Amino acid sequence: MEYVQERIATLHDFRTQPTQRPQRTRRGQRAETARESGETAPAGEREYEREHDRQPEFPTDDHLRETAIVVPMAGREHDSPAAARVLAELERLDPAPAAVFVPVRADPDRIEPFREWLASFSLPIRVLWCNAPAVEAVLADAGLPNGEGTGKGRDVWLALGPAAEAAEFIVVHDADARSYEATHVRRLIAPLAMNQEFEFTKGYYARIEQNRLYGRLFRLFYRPLLRAVGDEHDADVLSYLDSFRYALAGEFAMTADLARRLRAPQAWGLEVGILGDAFEHAGFEGSAQVDLGRHVHDHRAVAGDTGLEGMSREVAATLCRVLEEGGVELNYETLPERYLAAGRRLIDQYRADAAFNELAYDPAAERDQLERYADSIGPPGLDRRLPEWTNAPVEPASVLAASQPWLDDATRLETSADD
Repeated sequence: MEYVQERIATLHDFRTQPTQRPQRTRRGQRAETARESGETAPAGEREYEREHDRQPEFPTDDHLRETAIVVPMAGREHDSPAAARVLAELERLDPAPAAVFVPVRADPDRIEPFREWLASFSLPIRVLWCNAPAVEAVLADAGLPNGEGTGKGRDVWLALGPAAEAAEFIVVHDADARSYEATHVRRLIAPLAMNQEFEFTKGYYARIEQNRLYGRLFRLFYRPLLRAVGDEHDADVLSYLDSFRYALAGEFAMTADLARRLRAPQAWGLEVGILGDAFEHAGFEGSAQVDLGRHVHDHRAVAGDTGLEGMSREVAATLCRVLEEGGVELNYETLPERYLAAGRRLIDQYRADAAFNELAYDPAAERDQLERYADSIGPPGLDRRLPEWTNAPVEPASVLAASQPWLDDATRLETSADD
């Protein structure tokens, strides 16, 4: 158990979560055996059982009514076990959230089955078809990114505008966590509800699956790149970005006011770009991170444009832009080599950590990833971020209407959250 605080507030979970109970099998088995035999467990053990079997509670129930949840989905998430678990867990929230916005990127022949599946959950779901022809037309008319080259970042941005109109707090999370629990929503909004002027919360968690370390893009790209930059620079933005234990986590929450001020990257740089805006608007004092336990995610391949290699290029461009805007002058000629050196040092540490926990570890494969990611490091290029909703050339209501072509004007005016 550790009590370390970063420069941002770090909210640990010292209570055992339901998904973590198997880790205390021996002690739990002794208590079960004692009960079955009629014996009385020792006082300390009884207290342990009572304390660690208790469902975690947070002072956020009243705030759920003021919370909108954004769950971006791509076509592959339709009826997937991970996405189904996320939605089923959200059904358990009591009281129900103000709205659940699901920005969907799907082919025209798949959007209706997708909507029908989403409607099978007892949730106040609002579906946004993000690549609908009407959406593309509205964005093109406003001079905003549309068509090819857009992705998750733009989809989340499309939902943030309407979500900020619907609720005071906004929670965003991915739909690929097979270990997702409804309590994650409560954990993420807890700092915002603590009356301590937090505006932004980031989730962090362990990525240990199949007896090995995951979280590869964070471990092998984001972290060593920041260390390489930190060897030559000392800036507040570096300290801020390095304070997050899992900076690339797709689980975060914010006030509606902050959501309106985000300039979202169009695709996979979303999480890093949001950290840059959170640094600018919330800063150290207004930011927190909260323990979400251990996550099991669907995985991507390393190689190719759709794998981690392709994602690293967008993460690199966004991260370098955030650093430059924070006053850090980057030497792109030497940075790739310094990144590789920092990554090799971290691999030695990961290998020791894996050995200590009896996990499988392949240093050669990890070094191969370093080499692939090093080619991604370079100047960020043209800034194609989406504008703040406070200064956007479109209105949230227009985007919402364009993304729901199945509703006629009369129905749209009368619809409830269950559309």
